[in-house]
Amino acid sequence: MSGPSQPATRNEDWSDERVKSYLSLDRLEEINPDFHALIKAYQAMLAVEFARFIEFFIADDRDINAKDNDGKTILDYVSQHEASVTYADALKQAGAETTA
Repeated sequence: MSGPSQPATRNEDWSDERVKSYLSLDRLEEINPDFHALIKAYQAMLAVEFARFIEFFIADDRDINAKDNDGKTILDYVSQHEASVTYADALKQAGAETTA
């Protein structure tokens, strides 16, 4: 994975309701639902909205260190992208860890 699948767009309306909607994405049986919500939010949101999402995610008692099927956390993925330092900082402030 080289980064978000689609570039995040600017000047979009990211209301709290829209940001929170990523907490209730359709759950795929083959992937951890918390990891799924995190990766989809990372791919869709600018860093400011992603930081807001992380606050809602933690308040919803979700697992910031949820792993994908390969045993990687969201911070493992985000840390691979030089342009994602702000995303990684938001995750670290929320207690996210890498598996390395």
